[in-house]
Amino acid sequence: MQVEIDPHSGFCGGVIRAISEAERVLDAEGGRLYSLGAIVHNEEELARLQRRGLVTLGKEDLQQMSGPVTGETLLIRAHGEPPQVYERVKELGFKLIDCTCPVVLGLQKKIREAYERLRAGGGQIVIFGKIGHPEVLGLVGQVDGGVTVVETPEQLRERLEDGTLRTDRDIELFSQTTMSPEGYRQVREVLSGAMAAGASLSVHDTICRQVASRHRELSEFARAHDVVVFVSGKESSNGKVLCELCSRANIRTWHIGSADALRREWFRPEDRVGVCGATSTPKWLLEEVAQAIKMI
Repeated sequence: MQVEIDPHSGFCGGVIRAISEAERVLDAEGGRLYSLGAIVHNEEELARLQRRGLVTLGKEDLQQMSGPVTGETLLIRAHGEPPQVYERVKELGFKLIDCTCPVVLGLQKKIREAYERLRAGGGQIVIFGKIGHPEVLGLVGQVDGGVTVVETPEQLRERLEDGTLRTDRDIELFSQTTMSPEGYRQVREVLSGAMAAGASLSVHDTICRQVASRHRELSEFARAHDVVVFVSGKESSNGKVLCELCSRANIRTWHIGSADALRREWFRPEDRVGVCGATSTPKWLLEEVAQAIKMI
């Protein structure tokens, strides 16, 4: 078998920055660093960092702490957080390392600015994103109400039908940075067609350019191989989107979390196998999977 790793797969810039910073602190501060939420949605990489001393905290942990915390460092991951979290971290006395992705920071700022423009006239913000996703929670938390989150065009139609969205008032549309460009196009078309006369729709290009280009490249990569092995963590939203993209381009696509999940019956001796992954999949894991396939 021929085995090729997609050269464009692996950590995005925001994740690289967060993990590099975590490793720097772990090396410098004697082996312990707290992360608010999983620093990356990949179980294998999380396990590696935990062995080095990374401790993951949930928001409920922050609320239950009495403080003050002395000499401890807390990392804000690339997904970002709402302002209330920063206030709580400061109140507890953590030393803070903010690794929010610059693209996400820019989107948070745009959300706040849109809210200021819209609130006097009763307008609304719509975010195309995964409900409950950490990035989306951080975006919604930037403002005090007036935000509707939809995951699909069908969900958007439901919000229009039940009156959650008023299309007789101005609407500004944003996307979570890691969503599908095609899905965003469909949501935009549905909303555009529903707007009432006299109300305006402003659409913001907020999908990360690195993510958008990966969609194009990954489709070509999947079509160029007989079998595709897609590697990502089960909690990775981006992984689910990109794996579905591969499956549409190549029916022989298999989704795994590690080399242990590989099955001999997926492959034929003459196959050209492509190994790829999400923006949360480390290069070392892709290489490990590729090597395991060669040994089958």
